[in-house]
Amino acid sequence: MLLALALCVPLEGLASSRPVEVHQLLALPQPETPIAALTLDACGGGYDAKLIGFLIEERIPATVFATRKWIERNAEGMAMLRSHPELFDIEDHGANHVPAVIGPGRRVYGITGNPDVAHLESEVRDGAAAVEAATGNAPRWYRGATAEYDPRALRAIMAMGYKVAGFSINADAGATLRRDTIVARLDAVRPGDIIIAHMNKPGSDTAEGMASGLKSLQMRGFRFVTLREMDVRPALAFHPSRI
Repeated sequence: MLLALALCVPLEGLASSRPVEVHQLLALPQPETPIAALTLDACGGGYDAKLIGFLIEERIPATVFATRKWIERNAEGMAMLRSHPELFDIEDHGANHVPAVIGPGRRVYGITGNPDVAHLESEVRDGAAAVEAATGNAPRWYRGATAEYDPRALRAIMAMGYKVAGFSINADAGATLRRDTIVARLDAVRPGDIIIAHMNKPGSDTAEGMASGLKSLQMRGFRFVTLREMDVRPALAFHPSRI
């Protein structure tokens, strides 16, 4: 029950082995303060320079979850993120983008998970080592591939000392959505929301949609923080229509 409360994982999810999403909000001192957190996943693939350039120009901070393989393949992107430490906090997205599910043959969205706990721990630890080697800072947060977890994986990750990063607004559905849909999802942002989007698919509509949607939020008075700046809490009133 404590794990369910800490992460907003349904108790029935913890009682089974099915993967679940972790839904969280920022723990705002004043509930209606227009503050949100932008988180960006860098799974594999390329570097969305247009998106990062927009964030730099507008001075919008973001928590970046980077895999080891993305770090190794995108020196230009890492250099740009590292040149703006006041904006970008780089955290652990694993070594090889393996979903945080445990057991032979387990998959999430067709991606193979970990055969056992030891492989999960290696995925987390090796990803963290790559982030620290690239930035000089040890990550504190972990987000697994696909952002879904089974109960054993959640317990193992937390036992390693990491906070599991959830979200409350899925802005681009893995960089698959069109511009207008991304804008509409960002229009639904409310105080305390944690936004998830992607910065590894430069050919997608993510940069254009995020730029338009984030500008609208700024006009509504929103400011943005990284996850290291504030505590989070379970999104107990999470609505499925918002993902």
